Amino acid sequence: MPDAPPSLDTIRHSTAHLMAQAVARLWPSPPPEFGAGPVVPDGFHYDVRMPRRLTDADLGAVEEEMASIVREALPVERVVMGREEALAFFRDRGQLLKVEIIGSIPEGEEITCYRQGEFTDLCRGPHVSNTRELPLAFKLLHVTGAYWRGDESGQMLQRIHGVGFGDRKALKRHLAFLEEARRRDHRRLGKELGLFHFEDAAPASPFFMPKGAFLYNSLVGFVRGLYRRYGYEEVVTPQILDSDLWRTSGHYDHYRENMYFSRIDGREYAVKPMNCPCHMLMYKRHRYSYRDLPLRYADFGRLHRYERHGAVMGLTRVRTFCQDDAHVFLQPERIQEEIGELMEMFFLCYAHFGFGDVKVSLSTRPPERAGDERSWDAAERALREALEKSGRDHRVREGEGAFYGPKIDVEVADVLGRRLQLGTIQLDFLLPERFDLRYTDSDGKEKRPVVIHRALLGSIERFLGLYIEHTGGAFPFWIAPEQVVVVPVSNDAHMGYAREVLARLEAAGVRARIDGRDESLGYKTRQIQKAKVPFMAVVGDREKGSGGVGLRRYGEKRTESLSLDGALELFAGLAREALPPGPG
Repeated sequence: MPDAPPSLDTIRHSTAHLMAQAVARLWPSPPPEFGAGPVVPDGFHYDVRMPRRLTDADLGAVEEEMASIVREALPVERVVMGREEALAFFRDRGQLLKVEIIGSIPEGEEITCYRQGEFTDLCRGPHVSNTRELPLAFKLLHVTGAYWRGDESGQMLQRIHGVGFGDRKALKRHLAFLEEARRRDHRRLGKELGLFHFEDAAPASPFFMPKGAFLYNSLVGFVRGLYRRYGYEEVVTPQILDSDLWRTSGHYDHYRENMYFSRIDGREYAVKPMNCPCHMLMYKRHRYSYRDLPLRYADFGRLHRYERHGAVMGLTRVRTFCQDDAHVFLQPERIQEEIGELMEMFFLCYAHFGFGDVKVSLSTRPPERAGDERSWDAAERALREALEKSGRDHRVREGEGAFYGPKIDVEVADVLGRRLQLGTIQLDFLLPERFDLRYTDSDGKEKRPVVIHRALLGSIERFLGLYIEHTGGAFPFWIAPEQVVVVPVSNDAHMGYAREVLARLEAAGVRARIDGRDESLGYKTRQIQKAKVPFMAVVGDREKGSGGVGLRRYGEKRTESLSLDGALELFAGLAREALPPGPG
């Protein structure tokens, strides 16, 4: 029987070695030192330390050398070495990063290398048996910096990123996907559309410009509409709280490295990374009976969490943000009913924003956790039963729950098919215990409530970043910061009528302006299209005479003639999409 073809992971791993060998050939003196070269989703990367500062412009030469090595048909040989032999081998060749890796391999564990031609690399494998087995279906993308072993206090290496596939067609499809993702990148669109930016004065903390702030507040307003429908009450809580509160909640022991602290009047305080302890204090302030439950507190308070410099990215990973955060206090026997309503709320919301293929997962107890095993058993059992009763298919993610309780995560697919985790439902028996929360049940006895931690969009910042990419910056009419631009064909002849149109639009609540620049109609059209405004309303002699407008939608070349009343009716219908959808 012929040998089975190599797996895609094997191809990608072998291509990483191929790339390292090409780099070593192109810049042999002094020899580049190679760190780790793992397979990652869709490809691979390799970290290298060398005097030459590589740029993306160097990658074409590396690709050509990689193709040359493939054509050389070099046998790939697995070599087993003893520890001292391996240390001496790599030390003699100046590969001190490999020497450090070998030093971290446990005593008695086999040390394996792979040799192809003049290049030998430390690796567990597996690999192809000959370089000719590698399809010329790879592409080097870019060079970035990377801390050695992820230690920000350590040295910075150069990381070469690449993708690899089993054939050229798959590579071509993926490169087209990457180009479309680049075109939709929220960081690029945020700058082009004037939505937000970042400043060195506040690392990883976005500054929202007026249009970005409008989008931000519109998302908050949408969620508030759902709150009214599903019985939530909004509260406002402090930003900075005594560290004793965080010790009580458990965050001080389990989350301290991600928190910001300060000393005031000799006491230690922390900027809140989460709202939940504040809501526990608010509940504890009053006496409740079973008739008052479920009690649903919602909070748009600003949160601060330390994220490593290398982990932050645009709006999707920041250090200051707001969650559409809520906590539901309820009787244990009401868990299933509440989860059912939450799932309805989640699915309605995501469908409204155009996200499809919604998937649900249950994350169970993590290795590091608080609370006793009996509480964890009860919490996990309650969530499983609630999901089964809701009829939603779900998968189990063992060990991925929060430190205080298991959780349900809801994941959607964006327009490019990328999986995005949005909503979360976390069941908590621990905080009610730690804060000694109680309610009086129907039998007159005091009992402990259960708390559900719930976020719908999650972080408003992150959701906005994902939504910008999902829409490509071409927002639906209801949420677009600017909905209509009125364009007079001639400023001299048609500006008066353009002002009349603008007045009617503004009176109807449409967000509109006039483009009165002394530029050609073609130039204005291109600029309005670039700004992704939903509608351009052209007014010239014909429109002035008929009392109408020439409407052109974003992304279309056709201009439709409508009466002004007809246009206003169209806009009113589109604006109604701002309302949360009805249940059922």
